Amino acid sequence: MADILPFQQKHIPTPDREPDREPEPLWREVLGRSLRAAREERGSRLVDIAERAGISPQYLSEIERGRKEPSSEMIAAVTGALGVDLVDLLADIASGVRRRRGAGPAVGRRPAGPVLMAA
Repeated sequence: MADILPFQQKHIPTPDREPDREPEPLWREVLGRSLRAAREERGSRLVDIAERAGISPQYLSEIERGRKEPSSEMIAAVTGALGVDLVDLLADIASGVRRRRGAGPAVGRRPAGPVLMAA
């Protein structure tokens, strides 16, 4: 008969053990804030941008509020309707996330130098 091995649990940090730090924002939330800011900077109404993008105003509102995660085609349609360059939008999102994170290390960032794979 086989031995029963105990299940090893991963360490899950608890708020009392971790320094006070805001969780990283979700991509859809940061994207939505950036799209809304771009629309408001231009003085455009949500219904006008939605019509030009070929989507419903309700869906665009959900994107702007970070409730929906749009496809790349949808993001392209909205940025096109706004007259925003996708590269500029992405740079704005990246700088916003960096400012919010502070000087801490990036999640998932690989160490510098060669990465050795186990055989």
